[in-house]
Amino acid sequence: MQRVCLALPTMRSCPGTIVDLAEEAAYAVETFGAEVHLLILDTTDATDAGGFVKNADAVASLAPAAGVFVHHLGEAQQREFFRRVAERSGAADPGLLLEMMVPRAVAYGSCVNRVFLGAAALGCTSVHLRNDDADFQVLDGRKVFPIHHELLSIGRPAGEAVAGVTRSELDPADADKPVMLVSGSFMGELNVDIGEIRELDPEVYREVVRLWTPPVWPDEDRDAMVDMSFKGTGTEPFTADHSVLGVPDIWDVFMCNVALDHRAYEVLPLLPSTETLGCDYALLHALVHSRMPGVVHNRHIVNYYTPERRTGAGFIPYQMGFVKLLLSMLYLYPVYGGMIDLGRDLLDERHGLKVEPILALVRGSVDWDRAGNEHCLDVLDRSYRKLGGKYAELADVVAGRRQQLLDEAQEDARRWAVLVEAWAGMVAAARAEGLRPGAAAADGVVGAAG
Repeated sequence: MQRVCLALPTMRSCPGTIVDLAEEAAYAVETFGAEVHLLILDTTDATDAGGFVKNADAVASLAPAAGVFVHHLGEAQQREFFRRVAERSGAADPGLLLEMMVPRAVAYGSCVNRVFLGAAALGCTSVHLRNDDADFQVLDGRKVFPIHHELLSIGRPAGEAVAGVTRSELDPADADKPVMLVSGSFMGELNVDIGEIRELDPEVYREVVRLWTPPVWPDEDRDAMVDMSFKGTGTEPFTADHSVLGVPDIWDVFMCNVALDHRAYEVLPLLPSTETLGCDYALLHALVHSRMPGVVHNRHIVNYYTPERRTGAGFIPYQMGFVKLLLSMLYLYPVYGGMIDLGRDLLDERHGLKVEPILALVRGSVDWDRAGNEHCLDVLDRSYRKLGGKYAELADVVAGRRQQLLDEAQEDARRWAVLVEAWAGMVAAARAEGLRPGAAAADGVVGAAG
């Protein structure tokens, strides 16, 4: 029986999402006969009367379903588990590994890395990632679950996966390679909440978004990337299934609507940057640029904005996450470019990702010239002050943290290299530690099985 991990990392109250994912898990069992572990990694403040408690109540209210196991881990339980994993990994500095896995601040790459190790501990062969600020589409009163396409193909030899797609662009030479990536996209709001900048001044928006495009590209390519960025798949609703097998385009995959095979995520962890948007795509780049076959489907999720990111208290932290995303690209683009150059040389003779060339790229990016990030902050300062109002206040915050932001971006790249090197040991330790279905709720794990 295929054992899979349907995962929801969250830092907010989302009982409705938990109920939806339990339905998706039950659908996977009924349709494919899979064993599904719904893993909810919840860093909602336990003292918040409306946060963790609401999520825990939603978990407790789920009806038992045969083949579905629900695991809800709070921050303290996660910290204890990953402390044991880090110590068991044999790494020289387990304290640093724990800090990267469960930092005190929001870290999108770290929360997904925790999912990857949680899946290894549960003995799962694939991870199916979802988000807490997205809904499923609905057709004829039924939710449109992405796991349908994911379980048709994930982990299977590409030549066999042909039978489950509506169109194949597979190179016959790739028929024996496993499908390690299945993804849809999203519709609805921009997946980075910067649409207000475009409404206030389209030219400022273009100048700001251009900062995240590869500086070595020709101007016309950078402008085309601006037009594509953060927009998803448009507004056309789902009416019938369509899926394509072949080498995906990086623009057609979305980290919150994706299935990944364990032979991918057990090799390469994501960038453990704190308070940084969009730092969780490196593994998708590795799979796409290595020319591995994957499946892209049209069961897109519907992205929406949670209110706190636009409030007085939430505006500055969210937008600082976007600033840090822009700064992180100085270190990510050399890695992505190197992956493109290596292409199929990123794969070993068994069609798996090789960590050594990726680690060399990550290490090589650490001491990249900071001039590009100095320029980035100069442009942001000018742009935000032109917008005025709360954006001028944002410019003041960025200016006050300028040196810290430059240092943090470089330190994030350095830490990523440390984590990549330690990852195999972390995976083995997580597998040895295990997460047992049906463990007591006092241990932070709730097992629901029929």
